[in-house]
Amino acid sequence: MQEELLGSPAPILRPVRHGNAFEETIERLLQNIKLGLFGAGTKLPAERELAEMLGVSRATLRDALAELQKAGYVEVQRGRYGGTYVCSRPTAGSGSYPELDPAEVDDVLTFRGVLEPAAASLAARATLSPAQRGHLLRTLAEVASAPANLYRPKDARFHVAIAEVAGSPSLALAVAEVRSKVSDLLDRIPLLQPNLEHSNRQHQEIVDAILRGDDEAAFKAAQDHLQGTASLLHGFLGHSQPGVSPQSTAPQR
Repeated sequence: MQEELLGSPAPILRPVRHGNAFEETIERLLQNIKLGLFGAGTKLPAERELAEMLGVSRATLRDALAELQKAGYVEVQRGRYGGTYVCSRPTAGSGSYPELDPAEVDDVLTFRGVLEPAAASLAARATLSPAQRGHLLRTLAEVASAPANLYRPKDARFHVAIAEVAGSPSLALAVAEVRSKVSDLLDRIPLLQPNLEHSNRQHQEIVDAILRGDDEAAFKAAQDHLQGTASLLHGFLGHSQPGVSPQSTAPQR
């Protein structure tokens, strides 16, 4: 396997933002692989160099590379010419699915980015009954303890529960509909254990903010969480980030 592809374009490795380092590391690496900037057979830069390029810790980079190896995008070779190499035929997420329209993917994620942070903010402003608080905590506990094969449906149920306690049936219906579309997209990519652990921590942050009535913190926590999921989807599915940012809809005081 060749060590470098002569004449290959330079990789585009912008430093990741804080908050979703693992997910954005996956996204950055996959973007470069899918754009051919890390071509098939290319040896990736050394761990220290690559971590510095991405602005992440070596531990975060190792976690990301381990998941990309499991998904079939890279492989590790030992010996004199050892290192991490890009595989010739990545197979992650390549099930018998219909072809995606990039505009539709961006539309789903943009709409979700508007709806769900707003739902979390409204839930924090609402006066929740003991039953509503119990519903929120119960769905949180269920997703946190779910085995991998049940994680995504439990995750979806938790997100809908936030909208349910916000007090608007129409909003809850809209969140359920968009979450169904997001679940269809998530089914195309592998489950990544570091991402599940990170998601569970973010879920807890959202619920904590809602229960203490901090609408701005709830909005921001939900927004950060959704951006991490979007990074994974854009990375694995090969679509660019949409230009519309949900930050413009943040609650103002």
